[in-house]
Amino acid sequence: MGNTHRDHTGDRTIVRKAVIPAAGLGTRFLPATKAIPKEMIPIIDVPMIQHIVEEAVNSGIRDVILVTARHKEAIENHFDYNYELEDTLERKAKYDLALISKKIGNLCNIISVRQKVPMGLGHAVLAAAAAVGDEPFAVLLGDDLIDAEIPCTKQLIEIFQKQNASVVGVMEVPKDEVSKYGIVGGTRLNDRLMHVTHLVEKPPVNEAPSQFAIPGRYILTPKIFEILRRTPPGKGGEIQLTDALQILAKEEKLFAYQYEGTRYDTGDRLGFIDATLAFALKRPELCGGVIELMKKHLKSRV
Repeated sequence: MGNTHRDHTGDRTIVRKAVIPAAGLGTRFLPATKAIPKEMIPIIDVPMIQHIVEEAVNSGIRDVILVTARHKEAIENHFDYNYELEDTLERKAKYDLALISKKIGNLCNIISVRQKVPMGLGHAVLAAAAAVGDEPFAVLLGDDLIDAEIPCTKQLIEIFQKQNASVVGVMEVPKDEVSKYGIVGGTRLNDRLMHVTHLVEKPPVNEAPSQFAIPGRYILTPKIFEILRRTPPGKGGEIQLTDALQILAKEEKLFAYQYEGTRYDTGDRLGFIDATLAFALKRPELCGGVIELMKKHLKSRV
């Protein structure tokens, strides 16, 4: 494995950086995404991208690399300070709201890079190579919201530290849904951990090596960048991260960990509604009202 950054004790590999691809057009959410980035659509009152960044931060990461495209400036602005807004709120004695705005600016160090040509997830990750450097890093996909007591990324970092090798988060999916995901195959080491020997991007049901799918969480060594540079375009004419991981599994060790937590596919409209309801029901000030609204609408449909 390539050189990795270690803490001052020299006995633990640490992950300091996360890459969040955010260059997609978000066409499934048109017309909302015609003028605003899909990543800025909120779950109640918190933009999706903030949930993803907070997962990274709560996993011990402080440098977040956003891979963006044209017309995505709103994402960068969201994680900056807004002095005019904060000053106005403080002058109106709305200190709690001013604090909310300031805390977003304090979350982490945001580094923004551009994916100038939309050539797939692998290409987006490769665009972050200079910002990541020669050290391990996390990748979190913005369409996958994972609600977990211990952040999913933190769970994967712990496996990375124990195995000293790349690890992907996986979840078990119904057999008829394997064609929607990158699927892993390999040797089960325990109830949750697998040594990965092969991966297939969106395989037909009869060609899937398992029912364990990668929903969008990875801890990778910098070796992946060298592999991505020589990975030819795959399905859809794009550079697929799954194809590069297949090579990584042969040249280095690769593990898959069945994380603990609930995943919401917020890139899908029903998945987005599911996440919104679930997160609303977790908030004491909203829970009772949401239940009453659900009762009202269910009654009107009967």
